Amino acid sequence: MPVELNSPVPLSWKNATGDNETMLQNLQANILKGHVRDRLHILLLQFAEGPEGAAEARAFLAGLVPMMKSAKTALEEVEAFKQHGLKGTPYVGVGLTNAGYGRLGLTSAVPSDPVFQRGMRHPDSLTSLKDPDPTQWEHGYQQEIHAIVLVGDADSPPADARLAEVEALLTGSITVLARETGKTQHDAAGRAIEHFGYVDGRSLPLFLTEDLDAERDTLDGTSVWDPFLPLGRLLVADPAAPNPGTDFGSYFVLRKLEQNVRAFKAAEEALATALKLDNNDRERAGAMLVGRFRDGTPLTLQAEAGADKPVMNDFTYASDTVAHKCPFQAHIRKTNPRGSGGFETPDEEKLHLLARRGQTYGERAEGDEPESGVGLLFMAFNSEIGQQFEFMQRMWANNSGFPKHDAAPQPGLDAVIGHGDRPPQTWPKAWGNDETQEVPAPVQAVTMKGGEYFFMPSLPFLRSL
Repeated sequence: MPVELNSPVPLSWKNATGDNETMLQNLQANILKGHVRDRLHILLLQFAEGPEGAAEARAFLAGLVPMMKSAKTALEEVEAFKQHGLKGTPYVGVGLTNAGYGRLGLTSAVPSDPVFQRGMRHPDSLTSLKDPDPTQWEHGYQQEIHAIVLVGDADSPPADARLAEVEALLTGSITVLARETGKTQHDAAGRAIEHFGYVDGRSLPLFLTEDLDAERDTLDGTSVWDPFLPLGRLLVADPAAPNPGTDFGSYFVLRKLEQNVRAFKAAEEALATALKLDNNDRERAGAMLVGRFRDGTPLTLQAEAGADKPVMNDFTYASDTVAHKCPFQAHIRKTNPRGSGGFETPDEEKLHLLARRGQTYGERAEGDEPESGVGLLFMAFNSEIGQQFEFMQRMWANNSGFPKHDAAPQPGLDAVIGHGDRPPQTWPKAWGNDETQEVPAPVQAVTMKGGEYFFMPSLPFLRSL
């Protein structure tokens, strides 16, 4: 059976045959389903110019393939862990930039997405995303990046050992521009959180039958919000691979987002004080910024925290169309409006979602409020960067007029990641009540420190080098 990228029926990896089975064997891990990588290393690389540099770069990339595993193997390892508690092997992922393809001498086979080809440092991308000038980025990101290598595992020792194997393949013509180290943060209940203290990693689009079944039967259900997206919103035929009909990759977005925890916590307190929230209701101020309470409870469903496990995700904003529960400018409402954006049909709107695979970086003890040095390594896969990642940031997070609604004033920027001017915003004084109050918008507590666009090619392509 051929790979149907736009099929309305999800793919079952356990029952895949024909080209679907070959695709799973030839696709890198971590794309279709996030790989367990609580400890993560990232290398950003630059290849030397000229035939010798291209030859050494090709040899390095081909040498990584024995350390890599396919999507199929990764899924089998997850199943073996669930059934028998067997630990999997470390994850190694590889991506190339447009300039990286050029250094390899493959300019005629570069993936065709124009946003990928121009890169994140291009003036058009900077304008679209309202990013800081690259001269303000961290030094390694200011350079021309050619490749990314990700190495991860659930534990540090195997991740560190695999990283050492990767580094042993590096030659003098390959420069390591930057290194990043990610480590999952957890709350007292063991849930993964980001540095502001909120549960993270929920509400991801799902592409496989088995993951949708698990969401329906063992997590929060799918009767209200269907997380399914077709493979075409994730996979791209690899133009440089031996067989584009079975060899696929995906566009990969990396952004280093530094979090000023002290500024964010001050914004929570300032909003709570301005709205005169009492002691039992002050936590709702932070939930209004994020759209969920710290434990993941969606603000549109409840006026207070209370979700344990699983984190609730089966909801829309159909009962909160005027944002008297969850403000329009709340982060999760801005970046996943769940059919309530007002400019497109729900089905059209959903096609802008992307497969996030982020990881926190930096150390922060509970109660600490660092102003720098901690944050999120935002990572995501998509098939159209301009219509997924850049659309989400430009048309949703950075757009004061989104979501669309009839009453004034406009919602304003995404309260967490929105870039741009931040005029005062309107907030509900009491949950579900139509009384609102205008309050100065929270300061920008997230700063973009660098990033780039990559293509994660197929394993056959890497072997062919």
